[in-house]
Amino acid sequence: MNKEKTDGLKARGKFVGFFRSLPEKAKKKFSGTKEILTQGNGKVCASMCIMGLGQLLYKQWAKGIIFLVLQLAFIAYFVLTGATDLFGFFTLGTREGNAWYGVEGDNSVVMLIMGIFAILMIVFYVAIYISNVKDVYKTQCACDTSKNPELFKSEVAGLLDKSFYKTALALPVIGVCVFSILPIVFMILIAFTNYGGDTIPPALVDWVGFQNFAKILTLGQFAPTFFKIFGWNMIWAVLSTAINYFAGLGLALLLNKACVKGKAFWRAFPILAYAIPGFITLLGFKFMFSYGGPINYYIQNAGNPAVDFLGINAQWTARLIGLAVNAWISIPSTMLLATGILSNINTDLYEAARVDGASAWKQFIKITLPYMLFATTPVLISQFIGNFNNFGIFYFLRGGLYTEGYFLASDTDLLINWLYNMSIDNNYYSIGAAISLIIFIITSVISLAVYVFSPSYKQEETFR
Repeated sequence: MNKEKTDGLKARGKFVGFFRSLPEKAKKKFSGTKEILTQGNGKVCASMCIMGLGQLLYKQWAKGIIFLVLQLAFIAYFVLTGATDLFGFFTLGTREGNAWYGVEGDNSVVMLIMGIFAILMIVFYVAIYISNVKDVYKTQCACDTSKNPELFKSEVAGLLDKSFYKTALALPVIGVCVFSILPIVFMILIAFTNYGGDTIPPALVDWVGFQNFAKILTLGQFAPTFFKIFGWNMIWAVLSTAINYFAGLGLALLLNKACVKGKAFWRAFPILAYAIPGFITLLGFKFMFSYGGPINYYIQNAGNPAVDFLGINAQWTARLIGLAVNAWISIPSTMLLATGILSNINTDLYEAARVDGASAWKQFIKITLPYMLFATTPVLISQFIGNFNNFGIFYFLRGGLYTEGYFLASDTDLLINWLYNMSIDNNYYSIGAAISLIIFIITSVISLAVYVFSPSYKQEETFR
């Protein structure tokens, strides 16, 4: 118990220490900036005013021209379209279109996207500007210490040698900014607008602050549905993750037994279930449990009425079927993972435990489970998030079904399903964006908390 407390204190110390170190790191960064501002010469000041001018004064012609061209290109972009896009980001348009009179109005959604792009361009320009100032100050320091500044040719050669990682990552970073960060920021910002319903272009979209979150959490028709779905979503994520993990681990332990014959044969069946595309499996189970499916066929042949397994009143029946189907799809992957990890456990530990009189259950609790949790906590967290946002299970089993007491949702829908119903099927885009942001906050907080208090973080040195 003392060791567990010590590990927990160490983990909390690391976590708290990380945030306490942030001011010190920021102070170091500021001290470097202060040094440049106080000790930089006139050529450094020249590059602060006009990018590349300091390099040109040091006769570094190539770098100076590149920095100067980049600044001129940014100024041209900002004058031609950047300033307008940035202004449109805050206003989201001022002229409403009217097709009857042939008036083409402002498209608020396009203006929001272009405004985000303008902000990214400003951030990119600031990064280049800082690099320009640091470069000329580095040249000043080299000259002051009677060293020759690094030649442009050698710097370019370094980008293909020692600093090749910068060259290799440049294009992916730009791609991530344009194709990942921009859409994510756009989705987040949509949550703070009234976009959706009747307010879609050519109508003008406005900023509404936290009104959408207030609607979801406290007001009107959205709040009761949100809390019902959220409660079921948490139950679903915990149960499905636990069932899949422990069933997969149990199956791996069973197939690792020396007494089991034909292990490759028995492992083939779960792998086949895993190899079949999930939506095909889901549609197959939907047919099996439907009114005209084979299960109800045999029930009716036995003289009993057909059972409404997935109908409008089949709340917990449909939920249990969802848990079972998700287990059928997910257990094989956990079994494969557990099989590989179990093969790396030191068998001497089990031998020593048997000598000490430990039962099989005690060996599982004290040796197998701690080792598995240490090795698979990140995977377990990813499975939890995947189950929390498992769109396909109930979409294919009961998609398009709305039940009483729920606004545009059924009693088996998860938050991700409700988000889809709200935004895609019913044009509540801003509400859907707010729900997605709430999902992100919930999953990130839970994931971080679970990881910090898990053996993978607290007992990092134990299994080395």
